[in-house]
Amino acid sequence: MSTTITETRRKSVRQLVHGHGGIVALLAILLFNMAFTPNFLQLQTLFVNISQVATIAIVAMGMTLVIATGGIDLSVGAIMALAGALAPLIFLSEFGAANPALGVTLAIALPMLVAIACGLFNGIMVAKLNVQPIIATLILFISGRGIAQVLTNGNLQTFTNPHFSYLGTGKVLGLPFQGWLAIGIAIFLYFIISRTTFGRYVLAIGGNERAAQLSGGPVALVKIGVYMICGALAGLAGLIVVAINSASDAARNGSLMELDAIAAAVVGGALLQGGRAPIFGAILGAVIIQLVKYTLLANGVQDEVALIAKAGIILVAVYVQQARKE
Repeated sequence: MSTTITETRRKSVRQLVHGHGGIVALLAILLFNMAFTPNFLQLQTLFVNISQVATIAIVAMGMTLVIATGGIDLSVGAIMALAGALAPLIFLSEFGAANPALGVTLAIALPMLVAIACGLFNGIMVAKLNVQPIIATLILFISGRGIAQVLTNGNLQTFTNPHFSYLGTGKVLGLPFQGWLAIGIAIFLYFIISRTTFGRYVLAIGGNERAAQLSGGPVALVKIGVYMICGALAGLAGLIVVAINSASDAARNGSLMELDAIAAAVVGGALLQGGRAPIFGAILGAVIIQLVKYTLLANGVQDEVALIAKAGIILVAVYVQQARKE
């Protein structure tokens, strides 16, 4: 009898971890910080974490769509660097200085178009040329940041432009603007995935690409579209980082963001084999990734250890995914 009760309890714990592991992990991190991390409940700490979470979440949502089709995108950090490098070059140019409003508009629009073009390149490589996603996106992973550094001559670009900086420092109802932006994007993408034909094809491709092809679905176009969305969101995140810092550093903007985005997507419930696109799960994953980083740094742990922790988080998330299949 006692053996049966014990086994039932173990099964209940496994079901809790497998079904709500992300929420359990988040609650554990929050409780730890409330108890042991100084100043964790201060508004300034909240604002800092929201700012950092928003950029991770925005990129992670794009990554979630890519993973949902059975792909991966290693170029998101490089696209962030490229978009972030282009923006100050535009509004700090003679034309931008002479036409402030138009300069800021172009400083947002043109980098976003370049980011979308990068996504288009990745999508064509994967969907039309049948290059493995990890290889196709590795091209921009290597070259994108190099192009950004060439554009800026490897120099840090500093600026003072309140209109552009609003992307990273503005507040709406007392909360950071980029936080609201991330929520808006999440709602929009959730609608796309759950209510549109495009969304159904995204999930179908990840679930069984061959079946999606045989049913006459536009597999190549959907894949290209997904990589373009991912590129656009990476570009937007790059602009936000530059706006927060009032400076563009092509060497550091988006550095290791591909790791954060993949970790957030997987922790949020995305299946590496494809077929699922938990958009709000990506936000949950981004919150966990950021809080782990913040917790370690706030308690005097070296930044390098955070990389090990992220790898551990991915490992646990993959284990949970495998356990769900059993």
